[in-house]
Amino acid sequence: MWKPKKKWEKPGTPWNKENIEHENILIRNYGLKNKKELWKAQTIARKIRFYIRYLNAQKAAGFDVIKEEERIRSRLVRLKILNKNSDITEALGITEKDILERRLQTLVYRKGLAKTIKQARQLVVHKHIMVGDKVISSPSYLVKEDEEDKIRYNEYSNISKDKLFKIDNKEIASLSNEGANQSSN
Repeated sequence: MWKPKKKWEKPGTPWNKENIEHENILIRNYGLKNKKELWKAQTIARKIRFYIRYLNAQKAAGFDVIKEEERIRSRLVRLKILNKNSDITEALGITEKDILERRLQTLVYRKGLAKTIKQARQLVVHKHIMVGDKVISSPSYLVKEDEEDKIRYNEYSNISKDKLFKIDNKEIASLSNEGANQSSN
């Protein structure tokens, strides 16, 4: 049996105060469960940048890398991380924020299907969100450009839009007062 390969790398200086503060801000803004999810996004961005630098070095050495450049460009365009007309060297500027913006959890929140980023995560994990015809329960799913318009509530889920947004205590009090007034009449 093969041992599964780790998909993330720890930071080189884990106890650096600036790094910790930056990581905590990103975790809060993107509703991540733990730092490992952030480190996965950082590793994906790092591997993309490394591969682009590798292709540039191969091109400088005289090798033909046009097919590989086109393959990686089409993949990044499909994920909407890179524009269609942009040069492949612009991918050297990819950060973990670019990867985190393409997560299903973030897009559910940005589209207004959830009130908070944490609620977006809960909806995805509890299988209330569909992408196209598929129910996806992984908040870290990287949504492709053509799938972005197909994000919606699961039609077979027992949750309705009314249950998603909590009613304020003032609204509850006013509803109960209206009910009491109608029953007394």
